[in-house]
Amino acid sequence: MRFVILCILTVALFLLNLFVGSVEIPPAQVIEILFKGADPDGPLRFIVINSRLPQAITALLAGGALTVSGLMLQTAFRNPLAGPSILGITSGSSLGVAFVILLLGGSVSAVGYSWGGYMAILIGAFAGSIAIMGLLLLFSVWLKNDLMLLITGIMVGYLTSSIITLLNSLSSAEGVQGYVMWGMGNFNGVALNQLPVFSITIGAGLILSILMVKPLNIILLGENYAQNLGISMQWVRNMLLVTTGILTSVVTAFCGPVSFIGLAVPHIVRMIFRVSDHRIIIPGCILTGAVVGLLCNLLCVLPENIVLPLNGVTPLIGVPVILYVIFKGRFNRR
Repeated sequence: MRFVILCILTVALFLLNLFVGSVEIPPAQVIEILFKGADPDGPLRFIVINSRLPQAITALLAGGALTVSGLMLQTAFRNPLAGPSILGITSGSSLGVAFVILLLGGSVSAVGYSWGGYMAILIGAFAGSIAIMGLLLLFSVWLKNDLMLLITGIMVGYLTSSIITLLNSLSSAEGVQGYVMWGMGNFNGVALNQLPVFSITIGAGLILSILMVKPLNIILLGENYAQNLGISMQWVRNMLLVTTGILTSVVTAFCGPVSFIGLAVPHIVRMIFRVSDHRIIIPGCILTGAVVGLLCNLLCVLPENIVLPLNGVTPLIGVPVILYVIFKGRFNRR
């Protein structure tokens, strides 16, 4: 029943994202554009098909991807405050973008080709996240303790933040403004022709997360129990890094460093289902993350051409949830 309600909410919010926006379009006209191909070359069709539709699909997929990443990290590290940014992968993407915008002036060149603007930002974000993910995979070979790997990820995040601060101090005012705008996050960064790549990559990451259901359930019983059953913790950690790295880096590259969804929404899922079985929790995270992503995107778009930054809206949902988790844990220990 809970899955049915979440599916209904997802469909309802998806449709609302198509019908509601900063530009007022009558619902009947939106339906004609979607299903009857009306206004083939007009501006209203461009708004619905080329702007609102990709934005809604991006919010749906990104919300589910970040939530699943957060759940996997919280389970693997047995830390309720672990999130997609905790291992420094989001910070790696931010560092890559900082290099492109602040140091290279918004363009990159390689193998005789040159890219500028948004394509350069995507390349920088992917390169930064892959570099950090590779570094963490290397560290995971040496560090056999999950807590030490977690602390290493946090330290890597601090290091990248320090480098970004230095780059900001050396950059022009225009570069700093461009980087700040990217850092606010948004779901409108995926164009219609980019949706297949974005969707397939997110889908691959979600499939990997579903394949890790059994190891994650065993981890809940303890590392020693997992090893007694023949589960290689090294393999689990590497797969965890690859899966969360794929999901987080893709979302960050296209949407910016989205805050709180990966950290807070897994706790909402646990409140809804009241179980720890990942066979239920992971599909629940995909649906609940989609609902929250679509809701945040809807709240960002206001009438009269006012669009709020995504990271100005996500804390409104995330902060109360995290405070509830913190205070609930404190009261339960008494």
